[in-house]
Amino acid sequence: MPQLPLPPGSTLGVLGGGQLGRMLAQAASRLGFDVVILDPEPDCPAARVARAQITAPYDDPDALQALGRLCDVVTFEFENVPAASVETLAEAGALVAPGPTALSVAQDRVDEKTYLNAVGAPTVAFAAVTTLDDLTAAVETLGLPALLKTRREGYDGKGQVWIRDAADAPSAFDAIGRLPAVLEAAAVFQRELSVIAARGRDGVVAVYPLGENVHRNGVLKTTTAPAAVDSATQERAEQIAAAVLDGLDYVGVMGIELFDMGPDAEGKPELLVNEVAPRVHNTGHWTQDGCVCDQFEQHVRAVVGWPLGPTEAHARIEMTNLLGDEVADWPALAAEPKARLHLYGKRQARAGRKMAHVNRIL
Repeated sequence: MPQLPLPPGSTLGVLGGGQLGRMLAQAASRLGFDVVILDPEPDCPAARVARAQITAPYDDPDALQALGRLCDVVTFEFENVPAASVETLAEAGALVAPGPTALSVAQDRVDEKTYLNAVGAPTVAFAAVTTLDDLTAAVETLGLPALLKTRREGYDGKGQVWIRDAADAPSAFDAIGRLPAVLEAAAVFQRELSVIAARGRDGVVAVYPLGENVHRNGVLKTTTAPAAVDSATQERAEQIAAAVLDGLDYVGVMGIELFDMGPDAEGKPELLVNEVAPRVHNTGHWTQDGCVCDQFEQHVRAVVGWPLGPTEAHARIEMTNLLGDEVADWPALAAEPKARLHLYGKRQARAGRKMAHVNRIL
């Protein structure tokens, strides 16, 4: 087992080779670390800025053993990496962060919401659904409208459907393939916020200013940060983040999406957790141009045992995702004096695919 903190020249392994893995690799390289990517897609975006790639499925035991031998510490770029793969790495003696507990909790929406409420991070009311009878009973208990989501996987609006009339429950269940699911009560919120937080190996928690998010067709379009919130709202978000991270003995960066419900009966800010992501997060991309230490460097610092970096904002940023053919506007975007373009190196622009983002200084 390597000694912490890891010195420059050590090797970081990343499960997943998409844009988050690419930006993690770039941040790690800037700090003097080598990076090895494990991803089933040959020549994936992250691999082209890393030292090496192991091309194999995430559950390939030989590939995982090879990754463990090559790397001093291993992390992951998205939460649908099999938790068993992380357990295999840990059992083989590799340092893995975040650990398998955080990953398994975040992979199941019922487990996630149960955990969040247990640590004092409230969510909307919800019910587990396995059968159509379960769904019918949950609709009656929670009321309508309500959102039906698959318990596992699903992202950017996939694997979920609104139910607005009880008669639509069977077709909604069919629409998600009759998979195990969760029914969530509707949240009448004022806006969606998110908080990016990190926890080091020494238990220190560092929290960035809140961001305000706007979605389009279930996909994040913009994040503006720091959000226009009062100090009580920021403080409440920091309390939630610390409770979630400490409860998992978490190491690394986490994205936490929040519903701002406005003031409660006592005039205090009411924030409900929508979901958590045990990794660097799309709503934290603004930190690349708004903070001295962005979320990618912060995650690397945490997992290698370095001190966490500062989280104060030195600029207000509007981050905009570029989806599909929107990336073709890169010449004009690159010419904007107060914009910084971050391209992901993906070979093909498909409709709805995240191809890049642009950070504009406001």
